[in-house]
Amino acid sequence: MGLMSGKRALVTGVANDRSIAWAIAQAFQAEGAELAFTYPGEGMEKRVRPLAEGIGAAAILDCDVSKDEDIDRTFAQLKQVWPEGFDVLVHSIGFAPREALEGRFTEVTSRDVFRIALDVSAYSLIGLTRAARPMLREGANVLTLSYYGAEKVVSNYNVMGVAKAALEASVRYLAFDLGQDGIRVNAISAGPLKTLAAAGIKGMRTMLAENASRTPLRRNIDQSDCGKAALYLCSDLASSVTGEVLHVDAGQNIVGVVAME
Repeated sequence: MGLMSGKRALVTGVANDRSIAWAIAQAFQAEGAELAFTYPGEGMEKRVRPLAEGIGAAAILDCDVSKDEDIDRTFAQLKQVWPEGFDVLVHSIGFAPREALEGRFTEVTSRDVFRIALDVSAYSLIGLTRAARPMLREGANVLTLSYYGAEKVVSNYNVMGVAKAALEASVRYLAFDLGQDGIRVNAISAGPLKTLAAAGIKGMRTMLAENASRTPLRRNIDQSDCGKAALYLCSDLASSVTGEVLHVDAGQNIVGVVAME
């Protein structure tokens, strides 16, 4: 009997088999969870559907999180599949226009860029959680994905760092609000990884190489590390943990200035 036996999880943000969200889905499925997935539009459906069908997803739903009507429709459809509700909402969604992820922050961060990044990357957690709440069962969990750029400056991360900071603050406010309903809300702050989203950040390849030599564990993480952390946070092992941002980064976040040999 697995840690997620009898639980149902809705996973958003899978882009391909290297996505953190996919690693989380695999970890949940291995421990007995029933899964459903969302994807944003026909182009992404071609990536998500084969993966989701491969592990027997209960539902695969189109959802553009920038549109309230899409969110409402998605949960109306999910209710037809899971009328008794579900237990875990995984939010792994972040986006900023590519041109905003290179160059001087003041010059590339227009009002429109700021609006898009904050809406898709941070507000979507609130919007999805609000729509999901009537279906979330006692002891349910909401989990989102953040990054160290929310806390400290990361070259070229720019407006995404601001969006992730807003996301982490939202975790705390949601955790306080939903605690009375028996719902826990947490985040994983993952170390740098080779993902489709990371490919849009200039210098990511160099960052990965340098990061591996600077972390306390002298290595980078991989997607499965996040999957295992998510399994902890969304299972009964973490039944009294809420409002937290768990760093899964080989210790990167604790390092300040170190002498390099």
